[in-house]
Amino acid sequence: MNGLKHHDLRCFDAVAIKGSFQAAALALNRSHPSVFAAVARLEHVLKLTLLDRSGYRVSLTEAGELFHARTRLTLRQLDHLHSYAEQLASGEETILRVVLGDVCPRPPALRLLSQFFSSRNRTRLHLDYETINGPIERLLDGQADLIFHRADPSDPRLERVDLCAVEFLPVVAPGFLSFAPGAAVTPEQMRPYTQCVIRDTARRPSPDGYFLVEGSQRCSVPDHQMKKELILHGLAWGHLPAWLIADELRDGRLLSITGIDLPGRAETVAAIRRRDRPHGPVAESLWQHLQMQALSITGDF
Repeated sequence: MNGLKHHDLRCFDAVAIKGSFQAAALALNRSHPSVFAAVARLEHVLKLTLLDRSGYRVSLTEAGELFHARTRLTLRQLDHLHSYAEQLASGEETILRVVLGDVCPRPPALRLLSQFFSSRNRTRLHLDYETINGPIERLLDGQADLIFHRADPSDPRLERVDLCAVEFLPVVAPGFLSFAPGAAVTPEQMRPYTQCVIRDTARRPSPDGYFLVEGSQRCSVPDHQMKKELILHGLAWGHLPAWLIADELRDGRLLSITGIDLPGRAETVAAIRRRDRPHGPVAESLWQHLQMQALSITGDF
């Protein structure tokens, strides 16, 4: 098998598909004798008869059909390997690591990524989900190229493209409270009730809390969708992004208790990357894509 050649496999594949040496030679821009010789050489190396030459058109033998199926797979793999080597030589990244944070509305963020990666099939998207301080930690630890999350705009290590504002509202299910819910509800009134919070995926969590009522019983969940389910089933109360609960607020399955004492909060979701490190050509193109889309994103997110 040491004499197996890429050229010979290409010629055999072309003959098998086209049905004749002449047609294969035209498709490959080779001479008829060179294609004939390549297939004959391949059969000699393999000690197999791959083609039945007894008819007007050549056809595959039983062994030829089985070997051709493997040949097609091998040629595709070789093409991918060649493309991969070209990509490495050009400096293009073979993978981009993106993290979606818990405050980011997923559908519009995924649409943005889909628009970009639909024409970047040589670079693989590695997508992760992190919560609270997890996205920033991954970015600063060099484990992500880009995140969609909130960030401190004063951090000199980071640059951002603002995408949208996300409003967080304190909500309860009907009947959850022993008193009438409304804008006058205070944290003291909510202290006896279980508060649902998102678990921080950071390995080094910040001591800062979000929307926490001091002294209340708490339960934790991995994401806002699970948090929403717990609140809908009357197991807890908590703050949820307005985009996630618009239908439930409209039809009364959830009730807002936003008021002076429980005001909620607005967060700016941004695409964020490190300012203090170099970025490859694909990462830079994605950044430019996000900058160009930023105005339309703001109104459509």
